[in-house]
Amino acid sequence: MEWLNYHHLLYFYTVAREGSVKRAGEVLQLAQPTLSGQIRKLEESLGETLFEREGRGLKLTESGHLVYRYADEIFTTGRELQDALRGRPTRGPARLIVGLADVVPKLLACRVLETALRLEEPVQLVVHEGRTEDLLTDLAQQRYDMVLADAPIGPQSRIKAHNHPIARGEVGFFARPDLQATLEGDFPGSLDGAPFLAPTRNTTLRHDLDRFFEALDIRPRLVAEVEDSALLKAFGAHGHGVFPAPMLLADELRRRHGVEPIGASETLQSSLFLITVERRIGHPAVAAIVEAAREGRLE
Repeated sequence: MEWLNYHHLLYFYTVAREGSVKRAGEVLQLAQPTLSGQIRKLEESLGETLFEREGRGLKLTESGHLVYRYADEIFTTGRELQDALRGRPTRGPARLIVGLADVVPKLLACRVLETALRLEEPVQLVVHEGRTEDLLTDLAQQRYDMVLADAPIGPQSRIKAHNHPIARGEVGFFARPDLQATLEGDFPGSLDGAPFLAPTRNTTLRHDLDRFFEALDIRPRLVAEVEDSALLKAFGAHGHGVFPAPMLLADELRRRHGVEPIGASETLQSSLFLITVERRIGHPAVAAIVEAAREGRLE
């Protein structure tokens, strides 16, 4: 029978949590060569590489992420055991681990995830952002309870997962009031030649925008292509151009960024999908989000 060396696992866990061997050594009061050697022994016993070099730092490999998640559960259980022996409350809030596609508008993601935070039973929310493809791979390995993405997982995908539509609505075009006033009257033709802030070409919305403009023979003046939706809105709020966003966020965009809608198009739709590996959802927080979407409480 193979035994797991929990000292080695703790050393790995601390390095992964602290982000470097140096900082982990300070926490554990161990010399860096000793710590590195113990982690190599863990890798040898598991038959997996857990870290890879990234510049001057370390990055978890795919196996490293999996081991870290189990290590976190193991040492959390250990702390609860100590608390139980000392007569302290041991049951913490349930965790909801979410993979958030980097192309999803953050305001929309916040609106969706707040449903979990409002539940009667407390939920500890953990959100990791990344590329949709990477998140879905991790979802298949059960590193996430759910993934939020701007497009459903297709039938051709090797990953077996289920799509749950969460939000859908018209895409609007927003700008600061001074620019909005000059473009509102002749929309969408007024966007021809207008300064435009676009999402990058790896997004579903960008593909739809390109087709929309091509069909109407509209050529906005491209000022910037920005992957991060929050940065895109910040540029728009600073007056650098028109940017697209879901119309269901119009009130929040007006309040937070001081921008106004120029117009919207029924042919442009913004969608948000919650993706899980299970058809029948077991996690109560995920089930609550899906139920809120069905009842229209997310809009």
